[in-house]
Amino acid sequence: MANDTLEGNRLSAIPRQHVSHAGLVNAVEGTLADFLASQIAALDTVDPALGGFARTARDLVMAGGKRLRPTFAYWGWRGVAGPGASAEPLLPALGALELMHTFALVHDDLMDDSATRRGRPTAHRIFGARHGARFGSSAAILVGDLCLVWADQLLARTPLPPVTLLEVRARYDRMRVEAVAGQYLDVLGETDPSSWSVDRALLVARHKTASYTVQWPLDFGLALAGVTDAEVTEAYRAYGLAVGEAFQLRDDLLGVYGDPAVTGKPACDDLRTGKPTALLMLARRMATPAQLAELESAGIERKATIVTETGAPARVEEMIRSRVTEGLAALASAPIDDEARATLVELATVATQRPA
Repeated sequence: MANDTLEGNRLSAIPRQHVSHAGLVNAVEGTLADFLASQIAALDTVDPALGGFARTARDLVMAGGKRLRPTFAYWGWRGVAGPGASAEPLLPALGALELMHTFALVHDDLMDDSATRRGRPTAHRIFGARHGARFGSSAAILVGDLCLVWADQLLARTPLPPVTLLEVRARYDRMRVEAVAGQYLDVLGETDPSSWSVDRALLVARHKTASYTVQWPLDFGLALAGVTDAEVTEAYRAYGLAVGEAFQLRDDLLGVYGDPAVTGKPACDDLRTGKPTALLMLARRMATPAQLAELESAGIERKATIVTETGAPARVEEMIRSRVTEGLAALASAPIDDEARATLVELATVATQRPA
């Protein structure tokens, strides 16, 4: 009961109008901190090593990040709930999205053998430094699994009518399935990137990133409000897919040209792994025969230069702009709250124009 009271006090502190991004993030992170503290305490009683394992998982969850998924879900809810609705019941559900996101990141980093995430060592590197690479890989899988279980537990605590929570859960399940499907295609593409295509790279982006970053969180928020509106659903779907794809296309550019001090991830990771992103597939399609031959054998820095010389980055910038325009057009006439519409317009820019 003590945790429930603390959570209630925190939720009550969220103003019903003009919620700032920082205020929303702080509320979500506070909910996560309380929940994770109780989970760590329970594992501590089983074995101290389990408590330490859970603390590492907690640190990965709480290590920062943009918190875009709960933000989009909140504004998806706010678009139909209006400025007078209380945000109190939402926070466990919003926190669950961050736990699910951590699951996806930890497993993705392991599959890509990435050294850092959010400027810190990745899970498999943290555990690998303690007991070797094999242990690190195994522990990272378990961290991801634990975060996914925690997400289910936290979502189940959302104080909503059962019929509403059932609709929310349906969106959440669809989000998870699409993220896993996209991740599988992403891994599959690395086995034979020469046979991949721009269209298939965009399909991966749509499932791995767009659907669970923007589209389904918006629909998740709509379900949290207990609202069924075909026009809003379609507007959120069109906006979510377009802006979500633009988000991934920006990530493709940052994966080659991003500054690790800003992105928190290693430079040129996509070139190192040979990941067939839309950027690299475009570069292959636009390259001259000489450039294409050099892309197969050049070092990482030279490959980045060749990709630029093909004109592929400029083409990706055009694709980002066109998708954002498409997404905003879908939102323009949607029957949603004006403040929510304005915020979603702003979020489209925030999500797709991240600094390198």
